Amino acid sequence: MAAQKITISPVTRIEGHAKITIYVNEAGQVERSFFHVEQFRGFEKFCEGRIYYEMPQITPRICGICPVSHHLASAKVCDAIAGVSPTPTAHKLRELMHMGQIIQSHGMHFFELAGPDFVLGWDADPKIRHVGGIVEANPDLAIKAVKLRAFGQEVIKRLGERRVHPIFAIPGGVTKPLQPKDRDWILKELETQLATAQVGIAFFKDWVMEHADMVNEFAVFPSAYMGLVQDDGALELYDGTLRIVDEEGSVLEEFDPTHYLDYIGEHVNPWTYLKAPFYKKRGYPDGVYRVGPLGRLNAASHISTPIAQSEMKIWKSLNGGKPVEGTLYFHYARLIEIIYALERVQELMDDPDIMGEDVATLPAEITGEGIGVLEAPRGTLFHHYWTDEQGLIARANLIVATAGNAWAMDHSVNLVAKRYVDGNNLQEGMLNRVEGAIRAYDPCLSCSTHAMGQMPIHIELVGPDGKVLDVLQRD
Repeated sequence: MAAQKITISPVTRIEGHAKITIYVNEAGQVERSFFHVEQFRGFEKFCEGRIYYEMPQITPRICGICPVSHHLASAKVCDAIAGVSPTPTAHKLRELMHMGQIIQSHGMHFFELAGPDFVLGWDADPKIRHVGGIVEANPDLAIKAVKLRAFGQEVIKRLGERRVHPIFAIPGGVTKPLQPKDRDWILKELETQLATAQVGIAFFKDWVMEHADMVNEFAVFPSAYMGLVQDDGALELYDGTLRIVDEEGSVLEEFDPTHYLDYIGEHVNPWTYLKAPFYKKRGYPDGVYRVGPLGRLNAASHISTPIAQSEMKIWKSLNGGKPVEGTLYFHYARLIEIIYALERVQELMDDPDIMGEDVATLPAEITGEGIGVLEAPRGTLFHHYWTDEQGLIARANLIVATAGNAWAMDHSVNLVAKRYVDGNNLQEGMLNRVEGAIRAYDPCLSCSTHAMGQMPIHIELVGPDGKVLDVLQRD
């Protein structure tokens, strides 16, 4: 057969738009595959000239899936620019909203986007291999999954008035205290949602046991890993220091995240607009690392909440105490983090500060620069703004969570394509496995790239009789 190029476009069941190209030689063997993010990110540029305190409402528009992450990271920057620190109550309310974000985003991805591959099978008909197919195959699981995500969204809404693009964090704090009725509602729901997360973990563990051969060969490779940790090395999602560990689990670096530019660089590859961050001391590509659930659990020594820690002990045993390398284990890590987030919500609800009325500190003076870092569902998120003396944004830099896995996603696609794609006997399920390598990372491509210039558009003008009167087409 002649050499050929196979294109998967778009990659399905992820947030945003991407494609994969697979190059197959005359023998039908895959020679190289590429993961392409084809949009261009221009968000930093059009933030220039805005007053700094508008940024917590502007930057969430980067994404409708994880707007809370951008909202809170931006608020952290604004605290620094305004020269203030949030009150204890405000700090904990922000973290509470962040836990809602983790729960809803992780819950949606595992059960509704990645879940069809596990519930229905990699080779299932694409016509049913989606959340609707899960509803048909396992309605009880589907209902629980929807309610889990809804719980996370409702936590966000009760704090910030909206499930998407909340109005809550401001420089120095938040807009309002937690209401007793909202605290009572959250507490009432916690036990049910924790049970659902545990159902998810049990389901995935069973799946791993039944498909051990696949799990152990599906994009398994060593890398460095990065994530925020607490002072004692425990998993942290909102504050903490940044830790990078190597392929053996040894700490390469642990540093204040506001010094990120001293440690992290960004590499540009010609086939994608998604830049690839790396650890500067190792250079590129030796210094690439993985972030997100897999990266965080490999970087952390333990988890501070009891039920999540019981799963963390299992996690740490999976590769003999060394970092877990299998890409499909992102899903297990994601479920463990849901449990941690739910347990952390319980801890916050039990904290007397959470019902405090002092929720904001007045800004002091414009400092001219601020950096905000937290763990978005998909990985470490950096916001960095420079302002003039009036507080107008002169420059902005964002390293979004998905970018941290840019190199790893491309490498995973290449490994899975070489293992499963047969150019002489091409089947749809083979290509779905390649897409599954991307879905494991749960990329958010609206976050990582933003289109500038013309976008494709197709508009039809239809008369009352249903007849198409005119068409506007732009490619």
